Amino acid sequence: MTWDGHILWGSDMEFCAKKIKKSLIQWTRDWFDKNGKGCSAVIGISGGKDSSVCAALCVEALGKERVIGVLMPNGVQSDIADSRQLVEHLGIENVTINIADAVSAVRTQLKEADIEVSEQTEINLPPRIRMSVLYAVSQSMNGRVINTCNLSEDWVGYSTRYGDSAGDVSLLGKLTVQEVKSLGRELGLPENLVDKTPSDGLCGSTDEQKLGFSYAVLDRYIREGYCEDSVIREKIDELHHANRFKLELIPVFESGLEEKYDH
Repeated sequence: MTWDGHILWGSDMEFCAKKIKKSLIQWTRDWFDKNGKGCSAVIGISGGKDSSVCAALCVEALGKERVIGVLMPNGVQSDIADSRQLVEHLGIENVTINIADAVSAVRTQLKEADIEVSEQTEINLPPRIRMSVLYAVSQSMNGRVINTCNLSEDWVGYSTRYGDSAGDVSLLGKLTVQEVKSLGRELGLPENLVDKTPSDGLCGSTDEQKLGFSYAVLDRYIREGYCEDSVIREKIDELHHANRFKLELIPVFESGLEEKYDH
């Protein structure tokens, strides 16, 4: 068994969900001991595989009494039953905060300021408000916010900067979609949550429809460097390079002035 940047592989170089589960649980426990001893894990619950796996890992690492699920529908959410199924399955404390009024208020204020609200603003505003809600809950309930993005999404920038790409700690950032699914099954999560078709719930399309390729194709390209379709391969590369900034710290001007105070 080898440890490769947070990914555990068996001797046959195939992903080993059992081993990664054990290591991730311990890694999560150690991180909280160092960065939030006694704090709770605060997780936005969408009812999809990523938030479900993160919540289950935190329950295993910290105990269910230290995990808080936050359901954040934007008005009426057609699949909110999946989110409720997850929190009931894990037996975790949960709160529901509807973000519709907040989204509407920002949109209204933009229009009153004579700013034309773009399509991308309409898509990215709810995730950013949801992240604000998660931090409000976290600071009010002595928590740490769990980022739920996976490696596949991060690879092509399929996230909102300062929205779902934010958080205090990332548990799945080095795991592809297929690996997250394997981990979900190893954690005993309901199949309908693990295999739920991923969608941002905003534009009416699935992730794969918007991207123009499947996660299975993307995951193989990430892990093996193989993609038969040259057009898709070029598109993946373009998205990867164009969106790398989302995972980097903001650039800082180097003044050249000496900073003498250093712990």
